[in-house]
Amino acid sequence: MIPAIIPEGRTDRLLLQQLALEDAPQIQLLFPKWSVVKYLANKVPWPYPPDGAEQFIRTVALPQMERGEGWHWAIRLLSDPEAIIGAVGLFLDENENRGFWLAPQHRGYGYMSEACAWANDFWFDTLGQPILRAPKAIANQGSRRISQRMGMRVVTLDLRDFVSGRLPSETWEITADEWHAWKMKHSAGFRPRSSTLRSR
Repeated sequence: MIPAIIPEGRTDRLLLQQLALEDAPQIQLLFPKWSVVKYLANKVPWPYPPDGAEQFIRTVALPQMERGEGWHWAIRLLSDPEAIIGAVGLFLDENENRGFWLAPQHRGYGYMSEACAWANDFWFDTLGQPILRAPKAIANQGSRRISQRMGMRVVTLDLRDFVSGRLPSETWEITADEWHAWKMKHSAGFRPRSSTLRSR
């Protein structure tokens, strides 16, 4: 069942809030960096326009959420809830169900693994989806490590167009049963808290 509103998520260290137009100024400052965009799909405009964040939220994220085809969250630290550090999204697409980005200064602390664990729970337990797939450039080692750590496996190899050009790509996959089994085995490392269903 598709929820009528987007839930707020909390983990041990993170707050995930529905992406909103008022988030655009912060994202515009964080997002247009080569280290952030180079392994994203080439539908991301580069050079990034001065109103790129606002246009993405207004014309892509909000319409997807209104149609029940996508779910987008800004990621914040519970210790500093006013500041955005990245974003994670889920999509009803055959071969691309999850995407994310994180500001470079916040990498290496496990924040994105924490956010993805919460997003996976939402995908499987709230939306009732049977499979989650995530394509990524093979060169994107940080993203690949998250998929490896979370029990995903490579199911296809191909070439895809990224902001940095056409690169060898993998599609990683995990089923609902595999995710639940992985959580049982690794529950001490990932403890997403329950969500509070409310919109911003």
